[in-house]
Amino acid sequence: MFLSLLASISDPFGGHGMSFGQRFLFWLLVMGVAGGIARLSHSVVERHAPGAALLRKDLLIVILVTLLFTPALWVLIRLLAMPTADAAPDVWSMARYGTIFASGLIILRRGLPGPAEPEPPQPRIYKRLPEGFSEQILRLTVRDHYVDVVTDQGIHTIRSRFGDAIDEMAPISGHCTHRSHWVTDAAIESVERSGGKIHLRLTNGDLIPVSRKYRPGLEEAGIV
Repeated sequence: MFLSLLASISDPFGGHGMSFGQRFLFWLLVMGVAGGIARLSHSVVERHAPGAALLRKDLLIVILVTLLFTPALWVLIRLLAMPTADAAPDVWSMARYGTIFASGLIILRRGLPGPAEPEPPQPRIYKRLPEGFSEQILRLTVRDHYVDVVTDQGIHTIRSRFGDAIDEMAPISGHCTHRSHWVTDAAIESVERSGGKIHLRLTNGDLIPVSRKYRPGLEEAGIV
């Protein structure tokens, strides 16, 4: 809205015979088309070059916006702002304006803070652990009516049924390896086999047994 008002006042193309209100509506339409083209260009670049460097993405967006916005701007000016074809600016002039607009858009977008990324949901089991808990959970191990929550920094013991504790670990992914053990996928460092038995070596050095009951599920998941 502000840019439309500014363009209406400065009237860069000298709208022939257009009142201020008409110029404002004209530039409102131009900015709407420009915004749509910018969003489309950004979406195309993110879809086809998601891993590209930031500078390369910006360059591709500028090129796309220029190619799409230049003819659109020329048509809008020719149809709505200029009474004769001679009065309409040439395509090269439009290309310069398109490039300037696209570059300004990139500078504005990089200069303004984007929307804050929502924090990922925390596992409900965190509510059972010390306030401000931020350790990495490696495994859960059941002992009678208690569950040991083993982390990269130590062990926290909570009173809980084993199945409930596992459910409360979502959205962290993991697998049961034994009726008494559940390990997070991120904690598995290696698989060790000895005498027909299989163990999982965790990042903290713990060796966790894999029972026959849970082995098929681990094989299906590609863990063992």
